[in-house]
Amino acid sequence: MMSKRLTLDVENISCPICLDLLKDPVTIPCGHSFCMSCINTNWDGEEHRKVYSCPQCRKTFKARPILEKNIMLAELVEELKETGLQGATADHYYAGPEDVGCDVCTGRKMKAIKSCLVCLASYCEEDLKPHYIAPPLKKHKLVDPSKKLQDNISSHHDEVMKMLMGGQETVSPEAERTEKQKDLQVSQQQIQQRIQDQEKDLKLLHQEVEAINVSADKAVEDSEKIFTELIRLIQKRRSDVKQQIRSQQETEVSRVKDLQEKLEQEITELKRKDAELEQLSKTEDHNQFLLNSPSLSALSESTHSSSINIHPLRYFEDVTAAVSELRDKLQDILREDCRNISVLVSDVDVLVSRPEPETRSDFLMYAREMTFDPNTANKELELSDLNKKVTFLKRVRPYIYHVEKFTFHCQILTKEALIGRSYFEFEWDGTITLALAYKGIRRSGSSMESLFGFNDNSWALTLNRESPHFYHNDEDFPITAPVSSRLGVYLDHRAGVLCFYSISDTMTLLHRVHITVSQPLHVGIRFYTSRGDTAEFITMK
Repeated sequence: MMSKRLTLDVENISCPICLDLLKDPVTIPCGHSFCMSCINTNWDGEEHRKVYSCPQCRKTFKARPILEKNIMLAELVEELKETGLQGATADHYYAGPEDVGCDVCTGRKMKAIKSCLVCLASYCEEDLKPHYIAPPLKKHKLVDPSKKLQDNISSHHDEVMKMLMGGQETVSPEAERTEKQKDLQVSQQQIQQRIQDQEKDLKLLHQEVEAINVSADKAVEDSEKIFTELIRLIQKRRSDVKQQIRSQQETEVSRVKDLQEKLEQEITELKRKDAELEQLSKTEDHNQFLLNSPSLSALSESTHSSSINIHPLRYFEDVTAAVSELRDKLQDILREDCRNISVLVSDVDVLVSRPEPETRSDFLMYAREMTFDPNTANKELELSDLNKKVTFLKRVRPYIYHVEKFTFHCQILTKEALIGRSYFEFEWDGTITLALAYKGIRRSGSSMESLFGFNDNSWALTLNRESPHFYHNDEDFPITAPVSSRLGVYLDHRAGVLCFYSISDTMTLLHRVHITVSQPLHVGIRFYTSRGDTAEFITMK
């Protein structure tokens, strides 16, 4: 009975934090007692929150309680120590939060002193005794207590350590580790090799970033120089035109003023003559009148033309019109060339090139809006629908001559050029040739140099319902797939890939060819003999 009471007393005078007998015991306002150093350390950790709590009941205090030693508890601890219970307490030391608890103990667990790699359990001194006594347990591998015992054992270790039927012995952890060590070394070598490979790739990527930056910086610098030179040239031309206008203005004004002065002098002389004649006409002396009349009546010849007609003149308005025309041409050039530059910038592939489009939605990512260039149209062709549609009239229509016009073959080119990745669709009716050609293709004469598909400046697909063909440099490639009235054309200018597709409910590849191009390409259409044949670009959404 006395033993039970003393054991209870030991538990009641133990610190809930360190689980040892109280040292310098203090009692906080909620009534619980702790070692002075334990509770101070605990509250030091709560200092940043400015709220202090009891580690046992969790009651909080806004102000940090002032601690004073509990004399009664201190004396009771000293009395118990004198009874010799300190040793008993040490023998049955309980496991704290940072300790490994015994897996066999029920209730409050004792501190474990060993862990078994076979049993996968930890034991206190009392519960470990069978491992030192029982022969089967003596073979078990004991290690220092570990909280992560399961993490240190392979996932299939239980199966290896099972007793085999027929009295065979278990496989030792050392033997299993030897085998696993070999696998580990192989894996480690593979990992190290991958590290080396990826470090090489990383180095290449660093070099690639540097190359991109250098190339971009140089492109920006060169572009700035070119645009600056272009601006300088325009400013020079502006200054020249201004100077020419002013010079001509000065010349013309001077000429007019000279004529004005002569006219003013003649008017003065005529007025003087008029006055003399008026005076002579009033003379009463007949002899005097007859004597002076011959000299007064003789007039000198006028120094200017009497046919000066002031009528609305354009003067320098023609110059303004010419400058406006130059502006419009520059705007068209800049608009198209800047679009091409933008395409080239967005088409830069640093790493692996993007795959070719497969679905129509993929192709539409590269859709280009195309219009025909009236300056290139043969005199028998008519444009409509904002220059998106061309019709073969088979008769000469009124036209204005232009140096870029096809004079013999019934052909036309687009205003826009294709560069980078481009895709467009068009509808056709009759018999036509669809071509991609350099802008510098010959425009005059009937030679093959100006005929789409029969020179090295153009690639052409002749379209009809019976026997479509692809032509380049006078080489002929027949097309076997059926052709619909709507076609799609895909060009990867950099890769030199040209594809023609028949568009209906699906896309059917008609012809795919690798071409070698050195310049932007314009779309061309050629007509044959049937009046009313048409070709029209489709606006894609």
